[in-house]
Amino acid sequence: MSGNVYRVTHVVGTSDESVGDAIRTAVSTASKTIRNLDWFEVGEIRGSIRDGEVTEFQVNLNIGFRFDN
Repeated sequence: MSGNVYRVTHVVGTSDESVGDAIRTAVSTASKTIRNLDWFEVGEIRGSIRDGEVTEFQVNLNIGFRFDN
């Protein structure tokens, strides 16, 4: 029988540059301790505002990783 089984973990990536950078930071950091990352899904995007300017992006991600066979 072939097929994969996945587990999903929730992480929050942050960046003062962009949403894309926050996603990349979250995936890169998760990949240092979790093997077989295969996909991600963005749940929410938030940020911080100071003096009328966006100062930080926060992205909630679900990251799917495949169990070893």
